[in-house]
Amino acid sequence: METLINVLHTHSGKEEDKYKLSKKELKDLLQSDLSSFLDVQKDADAVDKELDENGDGDVDFQEYVMQVAALTMACNNFFWENS
Repeated sequence: METLINVLHTHSGKEEDKYKLSKKELKDLLQSDLSSFLDVQKDADAVDKELDENGDGDVDFQEYVMQVAALTMACNNFFWENS
């Protein structure tokens, strides 16, 4: 849990709100910490829109955690079925 929180806050607050990721901060997080995930995405803008559920242009902690949980569930299903 601490790692997830630290990853978000390492990237947030460089531009605007220290509790949210701007589009640039989100892109930096994805490129530095989840580059393999970003590599398989055909449309990087779709990733931004999917993560920003309320459409305010930023990704807050709740949106971030919900997407990390969804990604974790998908990975679990993939690894469980392919083991």
